[in-house]
Amino acid sequence: MPVLVMKFGGTSVATLDRIRRAAKRVGVEVAKGYDVIVIVSAMSGKTNELVGWVNETSPLYDAREYDAVVSSGENVTAGLMALTLQEMDVPARSWQGWQVPVKTTSAHSSARIEEIPTDNITAKFGEGMRVAVVAGFQGVSPEGRITTLGRGGSDTTAVAFAAAFEAERCDIYTDVDGVYTTDPRVSAKARKLDKIAFEEMLELASLGAKVLQTRSVELAMRYNVRLRVLSSFEEPSDVAGTLVCAEEDIMESNVVAGVAYSRDEAKMTLVSVADRPGIAATIFTALSDAGVNVDMIVQNIAEEGRTDMTWSCPTTEVARAEKAMAEAKDGGVINYQELIADTDVAKVSVVGIGMRSHTGVAAKMFRVLSAEGINIRVITTSEIKISVLIDRKYMELAVQALHDAFELDKAA
Repeated sequence: MPVLVMKFGGTSVATLDRIRRAAKRVGVEVAKGYDVIVIVSAMSGKTNELVGWVNETSPLYDAREYDAVVSSGENVTAGLMALTLQEMDVPARSWQGWQVPVKTTSAHSSARIEEIPTDNITAKFGEGMRVAVVAGFQGVSPEGRITTLGRGGSDTTAVAFAAAFEAERCDIYTDVDGVYTTDPRVSAKARKLDKIAFEEMLELASLGAKVLQTRSVELAMRYNVRLRVLSSFEEPSDVAGTLVCAEEDIMESNVVAGVAYSRDEAKMTLVSVADRPGIAATIFTALSDAGVNVDMIVQNIAEEGRTDMTWSCPTTEVARAEKAMAEAKDGGVINYQELIADTDVAKVSVVGIGMRSHTGVAAKMFRVLSAEGINIRVITTSEIKISVLIDRKYMELAVQALHDAFELDKAA
């Protein structure tokens, strides 16, 4: 029988009633003739509770025991979902990561999936099991210890299973009914997309859209897994949600697919640093070693052998960046006048595969922002993305103006 993967997020399994609702959706797909692999998250709020217990018990915890505790939330949901399906006379059983087994690296709390052997679950399907309910977010290390994949890891689990079992589709059930042209909370004109290309979804996810976890989209694009994002709170429909698929599966699309934003950005500038070969490598190696996630980078024109180096990073990593640069300066590795941190900026981006074949997108974006009196601090571009740093107070205005200017409320 064809295989379908269905993933239910924390809000979709937050209560027993919601688990029953999700189970009914699974039953509908079983009735259509699918063997179904269900990936479940922990019940909403449970992972945070477990993490809190670990931190309270042991601030300098053993990461292996952290994973043992935090992974238990998914185990509970998987068991409850399997029991619910059994009550509906659907042959089902739960699977923990080590039972499949989901083989991962040994990087506890941020492991990566290396292999998912299909033999065990396929054998059970052959014996009459119709639904395998798998605990998401977890696996087993080469040493035989439980591992977790990091926040959002259940999305990655679902896509990895879809790839391993060559599933017809991977449905991601969440608390939103699809992917929108921008955040509906910011623009009332936001429109749900019927389809979006992997590359566009990957850019939107990395730029602040929280519908799908970035690693899951990367995996889907690599293995060409068709993803469907849909709400677990709406009535089932074959045309519901948004399909994330290959570019060639989309007949027509707007030049710009969406507008993304990230509110908590910081702009940092090293003033008067030596302009010499290797200086950029020295600076950004120090930041990388300190765990600072650098995004935009701009180097000013050098004068008298000195230059300014500017980058953006999340506001939560400013202190780490400041410490790394201070240590580099004290160690004589980097010489600079001062480090200026502006934590009152936001990043706004337009994304679309149509940019490859259409000119003038950047010019139009900059004209729109100028007309609204919004000053651009930093600009970066890629083949299908243009991002700018602006004052945070103008973020919502910028998103709304760009959404209107590119007419994203209208279908292609």
